[in-house]
Amino acid sequence: MKKSIIALFAVMVLIVAGCGNKNTSVNEAAPAPTSAEPVKIKVASLIPPMTDILDIVKPLLKEEGVDMEVVVLSDNVQPNEALANKEVDANFFQHVPYMKQFNDSKGAHLVAVQPVYNAIYGGYSKRYKNIADLPEGATLVMANDPSNIGRSLVMFEAAGLIKLKEGVGIQATQADITENPKNFKFKEVDLLMLSRMLDDADLVAMTPAYAKPLGLTPTKDALITESEDSEFAITLVAREDNKDSEAIQKLAKAISGPEVKKFLEDNYADIALPAFK
Repeated sequence: MKKSIIALFAVMVLIVAGCGNKNTSVNEAAPAPTSAEPVKIKVASLIPPMTDILDIVKPLLKEEGVDMEVVVLSDNVQPNEALANKEVDANFFQHVPYMKQFNDSKGAHLVAVQPVYNAIYGGYSKRYKNIADLPEGATLVMANDPSNIGRSLVMFEAAGLIKLKEGVGIQATQADITENPKNFKFKEVDLLMLSRMLDDADLVAMTPAYAKPLGLTPTKDALITESEDSEFAITLVAREDNKDSEAIQKLAKAISGPEVKKFLEDNYADIALPAFK
């Protein structure tokens, strides 16, 4: 009887010890609570107001768990090359026709995510105050990429400077000019060279992003401007494979939010109109 009691006591001790060890093991295995790490993304851009808008958006995204790095590049080819090569996750510097031209020429799969603002495109001159004053043989300058060549030629045609083949639209090239009564000369230069050409040319076609640093605005200084139904809104662009990711969609929402709209209205009302409601 005494031996039975001792044996029973030993079994109970082992059971209690086993329960204790089990609890200790569970407690040791329980992970300590940690805060989620922010998702990191890179967005390529060029100049204000694009870079200004991204600076506004950055802290808003931080609150949403997205850590955005703005990569400022030096020409209008690098942002699309970097995006196509997955060196960045999005870019913000271009309109959709320019993006489509890049896709066609490179076999890329960039996609428009969110239009942000319409930049009023215009023709500027230091030498003349009225478009009718352009002399015979005047030099007209435009950016050398296909989309902006077409955009410029359509604007020139609307101003009565030239005539283009019927129906060619923004696909126009100099070869599509059918009438040039004043024998204007056309010069195509890199986008970032446009503002520098103002001293040497008779008329330069450019967006306000390049005109504003020179103290020029389309509403006050442009001799001609394009129509209000332009399809050239500056747009947030991503890739086909990441456009629906949570981080990119949060960026799209923030870049078309009230903070950006107010910034444009307060600082760029004379050159840029929000392309979202």
